[in-house]
Amino acid sequence: MSAEKPMESVKVLAEKGVFHNNISGFTPRTAQQEMAQAVEDAITFDGCLVAESGTGTGKTYAYLVPLILSGKKGIISTATKHLQEQVFLRDLPVVASNLGVPVNAVLLKGRSNYLCRYYLKEHQEQTDLIGKQNQRSYAAIEKWSKTTSTGDISEVSGIGEESAVWRQVTSTADNCLGGKCPEFSRCFVNKARQKALKADIVVVNHHLFFSDLTLKTDGFGELLPDHEVVVFDEAHNIAEVASLFFGFSVSSYQVRELNRDILAAEKKENSAQDFRLILSILDKLIQELQSQISKSGRKSLSFAQVQTKAFDDLLKQFQACLDQLEQLLSEAAMVGEELNRCHDRCLDLQNRLDVWIEGRDRELVLWVESTSKSFRLVATPLSVSSRFKSMMEGNKLSWIFTSATLAVGDDFSTFCDELGLSEVEQRRWQSPYDFDNNGLIYLPPRMPDPRDDEFAYALADQILQITDASSGRAFCLFTSYSMMEKTRQNLRGRLDFPMLVQGESPKQQLLNKFKSTPNSVLLGTYSFWEGVDVKGQSLSCVIIDKLPFASPGDPVIKSKLSACEEKGKNPFIDLQVPNAIITLKQGVGRLIRSESDYGVLVVCDSRMTTKRYGAKFINSLPPMPITGSILDVRSFFEKFEA
Repeated sequence: MSAEKPMESVKVLAEKGVFHNNISGFTPRTAQQEMAQAVEDAITFDGCLVAESGTGTGKTYAYLVPLILSGKKGIISTATKHLQEQVFLRDLPVVASNLGVPVNAVLLKGRSNYLCRYYLKEHQEQTDLIGKQNQRSYAAIEKWSKTTSTGDISEVSGIGEESAVWRQVTSTADNCLGGKCPEFSRCFVNKARQKALKADIVVVNHHLFFSDLTLKTDGFGELLPDHEVVVFDEAHNIAEVASLFFGFSVSSYQVRELNRDILAAEKKENSAQDFRLILSILDKLIQELQSQISKSGRKSLSFAQVQTKAFDDLLKQFQACLDQLEQLLSEAAMVGEELNRCHDRCLDLQNRLDVWIEGRDRELVLWVESTSKSFRLVATPLSVSSRFKSMMEGNKLSWIFTSATLAVGDDFSTFCDELGLSEVEQRRWQSPYDFDNNGLIYLPPRMPDPRDDEFAYALADQILQITDASSGRAFCLFTSYSMMEKTRQNLRGRLDFPMLVQGESPKQQLLNKFKSTPNSVLLGTYSFWEGVDVKGQSLSCVIIDKLPFASPGDPVIKSKLSACEEKGKNPFIDLQVPNAIITLKQGVGRLIRSESDYGVLVVCDSRMTTKRYGAKFINSLPPMPITGSILDVRSFFEKFEA
């Protein structure tokens, strides 16, 4: 990738520049030009830029233009697959075309997004055991497999992403046979990676970026090519994703999947080892551990909360059972590649479990995640800052971190401290939208404390009044499933508009239904607080139940609060409040998505006005007028819809 006549990024994005002249609807923005210049400087001088860019500033073009013009190899990492595809399929081609610079760009997803021909063939032989619906799915996948050039399962319509069929016809890092697979020469994952290694720009998501980093650290093959620039878009959740990969877990699902694969591999490769007894014992231990963990009725528990004598005894038996299984597999591994891979997986589980049980690393928070059918023993880093900082220092690159929500006011310290960032350029640009005239903040008066039993009833009453004024067209965003469900029950039969509730159907289907159903009201939890874009009058009101403080009972949060206190800080003011502000900003960002949008933001938490820290939340919101009168809400909508 090279530009014969390099152009300054600001010139390209300015009035009467290439984009203004050639792209219909493009509006030159000072904020976008300033951000592009800051990105260009960071790329030129191998710098690090942390940039908060408000909704509508055009941050994607602001980093794509200088990246492409630089001629340097780059990685663009986004928060979700949806945003990945948006950058790759929509924004990148437009920018490259108008710059007149040919770009070899590749979209690379995680392994589970690509069909595995080997496992498709393996499981096709068992379709008579899986029911008619799954048989039809297999038939559709098999037919598609003969024509696809990418193997990207998103190409297949009619089979939901959540379908269990996909787990049967895709591979994992655990069960992939690699170069020894009989289908390796036709492997879609390998082909995608080979294309990525030759690319100028590779668009990935944060999970894949850190997966690649982990593989490099462990000495395995590279997923991503050598690069000179890294752009993290939607960078506000990087620390959370990094903690998944800098920690580890042992799950009941992993054990059951290993058990299943051992039996399948033994049937195929015939090592003459009898695994049935040890696998039966292992399965029983998993069930007993599940029963012990489930007794608390909680989804997240610290190690200390589950550490009874009965639990410890079961863990020791689990540990001993894995040791015995590893011994059997070490002998069977010589017979065939699939048994050898099962041995490697057993060793990995064994090592993780040993570290988890011993608990020697004080920087790891040990906790248990439980559902009705499965559990995970999890080790999460107390902080990712030192490891992330080491990663950056070990790579002489240009680093760009950007999102609409990175700062508290003008303060980036919370974000930078989480990642160990120092000596970085920090810039912030507000949204260009006219919030003062097109928006209104409504703080309902006399609301009960969110911890009060009466809160759910009062919240439902407020939603009824507000949606009556807005004619529906609202997102109700909740900080917990339990509050969402209580509100749903309290609204049932009383709401005059179509009510859509998270969990009734997959997220994208629910969102499409909201857009296509006039005057609807959607109830959702955190997955609807970010990454959701509804422009126009379909969404004219965002109602937030309460300030999104992380639960102090969460094992990881609890440990972080304790560590903060040990450093002489105030854990609530220095950690809880800043993180809640950033989360609130994400939710608020759903409201005004274009220059012509208008709407009302409602926060039903009395602490916004009764607590001293409430001012910090208010000051971090877009500059909209604030009212405590429902009459002002009615007048606002009447003004726009007269």
